Amino acid sequence: MAHQRFSLFPDSPHMRQVFSARSIRARWRNNDPVVTVAIMLVCIALWIVELLLGFLAPQLLNGLLQFGMFQPASAFREPWTFITSMFLHEPRSIFHILFNMLTLWAVGPFLERLMGHWAYLVLYAVSGIGGGMGMMVWAALSGNQFNWLTASYGASGALFGLFAACLVVYRKVGEDLRSMLIWMGINFLMPLITPNIAWQAHLGGFVVGGLLTLLTIDGVPALRRTSTLVRIGIYGGVFVVIMAVVFAFCNAGNPALQPMVWTANLG
Repeated sequence: MAHQRFSLFPDSPHMRQVFSARSIRARWRNNDPVVTVAIMLVCIALWIVELLLGFLAPQLLNGLLQFGMFQPASAFREPWTFITSMFLHEPRSIFHILFNMLTLWAVGPFLERLMGHWAYLVLYAVSGIGGGMGMMVWAALSGNQFNWLTASYGASGALFGLFAACLVVYRKVGEDLRSMLIWMGINFLMPLITPNIAWQAHLGGFVVGGLLTLLTIDGVPALRRTSTLVRIGIYGGVFVVIMAVVFAFCNAGNPALQPMVWTANLG
Protein backbone atom coordinates (compact mmCIF):
# COMPACT_ATOMS: atom_id res chain seq x y z
CA MET A 1 0.00 0.00 0.00
CA ALA A 2 1.43 3.38 -1.00
CA HIS A 3 2.01 5.92 1.72
CA GLN A 4 0.91 9.49 1.17
CA ARG A 5 3.08 12.38 2.30
CA PHE A 6 1.80 14.33 5.28
CA SER A 7 0.18 17.66 4.46
CA LEU A 8 -1.63 20.23 6.58
CA PHE A 9 -3.83 20.87 3.53
CA PRO A 10 -4.52 17.40 2.12
CA ASP A 11 -7.30 18.51 -0.23
CA SER A 12 -5.39 21.41 -1.76
CA PRO A 13 -3.57 20.94 -5.08
CA HIS A 14 0.21 21.10 -5.17
CA MET A 15 1.78 24.15 -6.79
CA ARG A 16 3.25 21.99 -9.54
CA GLN A 17 -0.30 20.87 -10.38
CA VAL A 18 -1.63 24.43 -10.44
CA PHE A 19 1.12 25.71 -12.74
CA SER A 20 1.61 22.60 -14.83
CA ALA A 21 0.97 22.84 -18.57
CA ARG A 22 -1.74 20.19 -18.29
CA SER A 23 -3.55 22.12 -15.54
CA ILE A 24 -3.37 25.39 -17.46
CA ARG A 25 -4.70 23.74 -20.63
CA ALA A 26 -7.56 22.19 -18.67
CA ARG A 27 -8.50 25.50 -17.06
CA TRP A 28 -8.23 27.22 -20.44
CA ARG A 29 -10.66 24.71 -21.98
CA ASN A 30 -13.01 25.09 -18.99
CA ASN A 31 -13.08 28.86 -19.60
CA ASP A 32 -11.58 29.61 -16.20
CA PRO A 33 -10.12 33.15 -15.80
CA VAL A 34 -6.62 32.13 -16.85
CA VAL A 35 -5.76 35.50 -18.41
CA THR A 36 -6.99 37.41 -15.36
CA VAL A 37 -4.86 35.27 -13.08
CA ALA A 38 -1.85 35.68 -15.37
CA ILE A 39 -2.19 39.48 -15.35
CA MET A 40 -2.48 39.46 -11.57
CA LEU A 41 0.60 37.26 -11.18
CA VAL A 42 2.69 39.51 -13.44
CA CYS A 43 1.58 42.65 -11.58
CA ILE A 44 2.21 41.10 -8.15
CA ALA A 45 5.57 39.66 -9.19
CA LEU A 46 6.72 43.04 -10.53
CA TRP A 47 5.51 44.78 -7.39
CA ILE A 48 7.56 42.39 -5.25
CA VAL A 49 10.60 43.12 -7.43
CA GLU A 50 9.96 46.86 -6.99
CA LEU A 51 9.60 46.42 -3.23
CA LEU A 52 12.88 44.51 -2.94
CA LEU A 53 14.73 46.96 -5.16
CA GLY A 54 13.47 49.80 -2.98
CA PHE A 55 15.34 48.26 -0.04
CA LEU A 56 18.34 46.77 -1.82
CA ALA A 57 18.98 48.94 -4.88
CA PRO A 58 16.99 52.20 -4.99
CA GLN A 59 18.81 53.36 -8.12
CA LEU A 60 17.74 50.20 -9.97
CA LEU A 61 14.17 50.81 -8.81
CA ASN A 62 14.25 54.34 -10.19
CA GLY A 63 15.63 52.98 -13.46
CA LEU A 64 12.88 50.38 -13.67
CA LEU A 65 10.15 52.95 -13.01
CA GLN A 66 11.58 55.45 -15.49
CA PHE A 67 11.78 52.69 -18.11
CA GLY A 68 8.23 51.44 -17.59
CA MET A 69 6.09 54.39 -16.51
CA PHE A 70 4.07 56.42 -19.01
CA GLN A 71 4.95 60.08 -19.46
CA PRO A 72 3.37 62.21 -22.21
CA ALA A 73 6.59 64.13 -22.87
CA SER A 74 8.60 60.99 -23.63
CA ALA A 75 5.86 58.71 -25.00
CA PHE A 76 6.89 59.31 -28.62
CA ARG A 77 10.40 58.05 -27.89
CA GLU A 78 9.21 55.31 -25.53
CA PRO A 79 5.94 53.91 -26.97
CA TRP A 80 6.29 50.65 -25.02
CA THR A 81 5.30 52.56 -21.88
CA PHE A 82 1.67 52.47 -23.04
CA ILE A 83 1.84 48.74 -22.14
CA THR A 84 4.52 48.47 -19.44
CA SER A 85 2.90 51.15 -17.26
CA MET A 86 -0.13 48.86 -16.82
CA PHE A 87 1.93 46.36 -14.85
CA LEU A 88 3.80 48.68 -12.47
CA HIS A 89 2.45 49.83 -9.10
CA GLU A 90 3.51 52.03 -6.21
CA PRO A 91 6.30 50.10 -4.42
CA ARG A 92 6.14 52.08 -1.17
CA SER A 93 2.57 51.09 -0.32
CA ILE A 94 0.61 47.87 -0.55
CA PHE A 95 -2.71 49.65 -1.05
CA HIS A 96 -2.17 50.55 -4.72
CA ILE A 97 -1.46 46.98 -5.85
CA LEU A 98 -3.98 45.49 -3.40
CA PHE A 99 -6.86 47.70 -4.47
CA ASN A 100 -6.17 47.25 -8.20
CA MET A 101 -5.83 43.48 -7.95
CA LEU A 102 -9.01 43.14 -5.86
CA THR A 103 -10.82 45.23 -8.46
CA LEU A 104 -9.43 43.11 -11.30
CA TRP A 105 -10.54 39.92 -9.56
CA ALA A 106 -14.01 41.42 -8.99
CA VAL A 107 -14.74 42.18 -12.65
CA GLY A 108 -12.15 40.27 -14.72
CA PRO A 109 -13.38 36.66 -14.38
CA PHE A 110 -16.94 37.62 -15.37
CA LEU A 111 -15.81 39.33 -18.57
CA GLU A 112 -13.22 36.70 -19.44
CA ARG A 113 -15.79 33.88 -19.18
CA LEU A 114 -18.29 35.94 -21.16
CA MET A 115 -15.97 37.10 -23.96
CA GLY A 116 -13.36 34.38 -24.12
CA HIS A 117 -9.70 34.57 -23.19
CA TRP A 118 -8.21 36.36 -26.20
CA ALA A 119 -11.07 38.81 -26.72
CA TYR A 120 -10.86 39.74 -23.04
CA LEU A 121 -7.12 40.31 -23.34
CA VAL A 122 -7.69 42.61 -26.33
CA LEU A 123 -10.23 44.62 -24.31
CA TYR A 124 -7.83 44.88 -21.37
CA ALA A 125 -4.85 45.95 -23.50
CA VAL A 126 -6.72 48.47 -25.66
CA SER A 127 -8.37 49.99 -22.56
CA GLY A 128 -4.96 50.31 -20.92
CA ILE A 129 -3.62 52.10 -23.99
CA GLY A 130 -6.69 54.32 -23.77
CA GLY A 131 -5.61 55.24 -20.25
CA GLY A 132 -2.28 56.48 -21.61
CA MET A 133 -4.12 58.41 -24.29
CA GLY A 134 -6.20 60.09 -21.59
CA MET A 135 -2.97 61.40 -20.06
CA MET A 136 -1.73 62.50 -23.49
CA VAL A 137 -4.92 64.36 -24.43
CA TRP A 138 -5.06 66.14 -21.09
CA ALA A 139 -1.44 67.24 -21.43
CA ALA A 140 -2.19 68.68 -24.88
CA LEU A 141 -5.45 70.40 -23.92
CA SER A 142 -4.52 71.75 -20.50
CA GLY A 143 -1.85 74.16 -21.71
CA ASN A 144 0.19 73.33 -18.62
CA GLN A 145 3.71 72.07 -19.36
CA PHE A 146 3.79 70.31 -15.99
CA ASN A 147 1.20 67.81 -17.29
CA TRP A 148 3.60 66.72 -20.02
CA LEU A 149 6.10 65.73 -17.33
CA THR A 150 3.63 63.95 -15.05
CA ALA A 151 4.23 60.19 -15.19
CA SER A 152 1.63 57.57 -14.37
CA TYR A 153 1.61 53.85 -13.74
CA GLY A 154 -0.87 51.22 -12.60
CA ALA A 155 -3.61 49.02 -14.00
CA SER A 156 -6.44 51.48 -13.39
CA GLY A 157 -6.80 52.62 -17.00
CA ALA A 158 -7.39 49.04 -18.11
CA LEU A 159 -9.59 48.37 -15.07
CA PHE A 160 -11.84 51.31 -15.86
CA GLY A 161 -12.19 49.91 -19.38
CA LEU A 162 -13.42 46.67 -17.78
CA PHE A 163 -15.85 48.66 -15.63
CA ALA A 164 -17.27 50.33 -18.73
CA ALA A 165 -17.53 46.96 -20.47
CA CYS A 166 -19.51 45.57 -17.51
CA LEU A 167 -21.89 48.53 -17.66
CA VAL A 168 -22.48 47.99 -21.39
CA VAL A 169 -23.10 44.26 -20.87
CA TYR A 170 -25.35 44.80 -17.83
CA ARG A 171 -27.43 47.33 -19.73
CA LYS A 172 -27.66 45.02 -22.75
CA VAL A 173 -29.00 42.07 -20.74
CA GLY A 174 -31.17 44.19 -18.45
CA GLU A 175 -29.25 43.57 -15.20
CA ASP A 176 -29.53 45.93 -12.23
CA LEU A 177 -26.86 48.60 -12.69
CA ARG A 178 -27.00 50.12 -9.20
CA SER A 179 -24.25 48.07 -7.59
CA MET A 180 -21.92 48.64 -10.54
CA LEU A 181 -22.69 52.39 -10.56
CA ILE A 182 -21.92 52.64 -6.85
CA TRP A 183 -18.60 50.85 -7.38
CA MET A 184 -17.84 53.08 -10.33
CA GLY A 185 -18.70 56.20 -8.33
CA ILE A 186 -16.30 55.21 -5.56
CA ASN A 187 -13.49 54.71 -8.05
CA PHE A 188 -14.14 57.97 -9.85
CA LEU A 189 -14.18 59.84 -6.53
CA MET A 190 -10.83 58.39 -5.47
CA PRO A 191 -8.83 61.26 -7.07
CA LEU A 192 -10.75 63.70 -4.82
CA ILE A 193 -9.77 61.73 -1.72
CA THR A 194 -6.28 60.45 -2.52
CA PRO A 195 -3.66 62.76 -4.08
CA ASN A 196 -1.63 61.85 -7.17
CA ILE A 197 -4.34 59.70 -8.74
CA ALA A 198 -4.31 59.77 -12.55
CA TRP A 199 -7.98 60.48 -13.18
CA GLN A 200 -7.14 61.22 -16.83
CA ALA A 201 -6.05 57.59 -17.28
CA HIS A 202 -9.23 56.41 -15.57
CA LEU A 203 -11.38 58.46 -17.92
CA GLY A 204 -9.43 57.46 -21.03
CA GLY A 205 -9.64 53.76 -20.21
CA PHE A 206 -13.34 54.05 -19.39
CA VAL A 207 -14.25 55.76 -22.66
CA VAL A 208 -12.18 53.42 -24.83
CA GLY A 209 -13.30 50.24 -23.04
CA GLY A 210 -16.96 51.24 -23.14
CA LEU A 211 -16.98 52.21 -26.81
CA LEU A 212 -15.02 49.10 -27.79
CA THR A 213 -17.48 46.84 -25.97
CA LEU A 214 -20.48 48.68 -27.40
CA LEU A 215 -19.17 48.27 -30.94
CA THR A 216 -18.34 44.61 -30.33
CA ILE A 217 -21.95 43.97 -29.27
CA ASP A 218 -23.90 46.32 -31.55
CA GLY A 219 -21.44 47.35 -34.25
CA VAL A 220 -21.54 46.92 -38.01
CA PRO A 221 -24.37 44.47 -38.86
CA ALA A 222 -22.17 42.58 -41.33
CA LEU A 223 -19.80 41.61 -38.51
CA ARG A 224 -22.39 40.50 -35.97
CA ARG A 225 -22.32 36.88 -37.14
CA THR A 226 -18.57 36.63 -36.65
CA SER A 227 -16.99 35.52 -33.39
CA THR A 228 -16.43 37.90 -30.49
CA LEU A 229 -12.68 37.62 -31.03
CA VAL A 230 -12.93 38.62 -34.69
CA ARG A 231 -15.19 41.58 -33.91
CA ILE A 232 -13.17 42.94 -31.00
CA GLY A 233 -9.96 42.32 -32.96
CA ILE A 234 -11.22 44.43 -35.88
CA TYR A 235 -12.66 47.20 -33.71
CA GLY A 236 -9.67 47.10 -31.39
CA GLY A 237 -7.34 47.55 -34.35
CA VAL A 238 -9.41 50.52 -35.54
CA PHE A 239 -9.22 52.04 -32.06
CA VAL A 240 -5.45 51.64 -31.94
CA VAL A 241 -5.12 53.39 -35.32
CA ILE A 242 -7.41 56.22 -34.17
CA MET A 243 -5.47 56.58 -30.93
CA ALA A 244 -2.22 56.69 -32.90
CA VAL A 245 -3.59 59.58 -34.98
CA VAL A 246 -4.78 61.40 -31.83
CA PHE A 247 -1.39 60.76 -30.27
CA ALA A 248 0.38 62.32 -33.27
CA PHE A 249 -1.80 65.45 -33.07
CA CYS A 250 -1.30 65.76 -29.32
CA ASN A 251 2.45 65.21 -29.57
CA ALA A 252 2.70 68.13 -31.98
CA GLY A 253 2.32 70.37 -28.92
CA ASN A 254 4.89 68.47 -26.87
CA PRO A 255 7.30 71.00 -25.31
CA ALA A 256 10.00 68.31 -25.32
CA LEU A 257 11.11 69.07 -21.77
CA GLN A 258 13.61 66.81 -20.07
CA PRO A 259 11.79 63.52 -19.22
CA MET A 260 14.05 62.97 -16.23
CA VAL A 261 11.96 65.46 -14.23
CA TRP A 262 8.69 63.78 -13.35
CA THR A 263 6.17 63.20 -10.61
CA ALA A 264 4.35 59.91 -10.37
CA ASN A 265 0.59 59.52 -10.40
CA LEU A 266 -1.01 56.21 -9.51
CA GLY A 267 -3.22 54.53 -12.12
